[in-house]
Amino acid sequence: MKIALISDIHSNAQAFAAVLEHAQAQGVSDYALLGDFVGYGGDPAWVVDKVAELVARGAVAVMGNHDAAVVQGSSSTMREDARLAVEWTHSRLNPAQLEFLSKLPLSVTREDRLYVHANAFDPAGYEYIQGRLEAMRSLHATECRYTFCGHMHEPMLYHLSLTGKAGEFTPAEGVSIPLLPNRQWLTIPGSCGQPRDGNPAACYAIFDSAASELSFQRVAYDAEAAAAQIRAAGLPERLAARLLQGE
Repeated sequence: MKIALISDIHSNAQAFAAVLEHAQAQGVSDYALLGDFVGYGGDPAWVVDKVAELVARGAVAVMGNHDAAVVQGSSSTMREDARLAVEWTHSRLNPAQLEFLSKLPLSVTREDRLYVHANAFDPAGYEYIQGRLEAMRSLHATECRYTFCGHMHEPMLYHLSLTGKAGEFTPAEGVSIPLLPNRQWLTIPGSCGQPRDGNPAACYAIFDSAASELSFQRVAYDAEAAAAQIRAAGLPERLAARLLQGE
């Protein structure tokens, strides 16, 4: 079974639609949606409806910090751009869409796979996995062989051996990576709707559960149209500009 791992869509309908089309062409049969479906971007309603549609067909979806903020209200620690986007997003979603977001779980375990937005050690705290230290803490917090999470907007892969030896690397696009059975693995597929690694193409990954293989994907999309929606909504210009720069 090929599972598309999609995270941090951030109300970017153009990127999400392009990734879904690409995933279907790769033979994907299931989806894991790793949170932050809203915030920053200009089309939250379409994105939430599409996520809900996929969940109704069996996909996994977990709550991100922006999803929680749109339902519960922004926190004092949010940057001004993020806070303004959260408030605007809340005003654009109907009660059913807000209820869908409010009922998302913080994490989901299926077989030997853990799906969570930020990390396994404190899903509700939304602490970032910024490097090997946080990745190892997350891997030690679960017995699952595979952990898939988002929150960080750059693709990354970490592993932990049975002897406690840790490793990490930045994956190359489209290269199939065998996930060896004597290790635990933590995958961050990168952001679908707001990549921050200098490449504006949408990020996602494909996990082949039968072959225990992983590949990271990049998909070009109409970022100009996504930026235009942000500007039309009256949201901060920086949120539009960063889409075009991948930052």
